[in-house]
Amino acid sequence: MQYMFLLYYDENSLSDGDFAQCYTESAEYARELHADGRRVLATPLQPTTTATSVRTREGKRVITDGPYAETREQLGGFFLVDANNLDDAIEIAEKIPAGRWGTVEIRPVLEVPGLPEN
Repeated sequence: MQYMFLLYYDENSLSDGDFAQCYTESAEYARELHADGRRVLATPLQPTTTATSVRTREGKRVITDGPYAETREQLGGFFLVDANNLDDAIEIAEKIPAGRWGTVEIRPVLEVPGLPEN
C-alpha cells in the first residue's frame, strides 16, 4: 500500500544550515528506501511565498498568492512510499529528518480506478 508522508514545519524558524542538513539527510534516506525497493517519490517544496492557491466559486476562478491556510507550520515537502501497513509506515516516518523540526503526517493513498498509473 502507498502512504503519503506530508512534512510540516515552520519554514521561518529554520536556518539555511538546517535546511541544507535536512535536504542532505532526506536525500540519503530516500536513497535507502529506494534501495529497499520502497521509495516511490520524495521532494521538498519551494517556500510558501512561491505558492498560488486556486479556488472555483460559482463557476469563477479565484487566484490567491500564498498557501491555502495561514498556519504556524507549512507544508514543506513529501515522501510517497510503499509500506506494508500503518505500523511499517510509522517506522518509516520516524526516520524522516524533517520530523525533528516539525510534524510528519501519514496518509494512506486512496486507490481510485481509472487514474493513470505512476
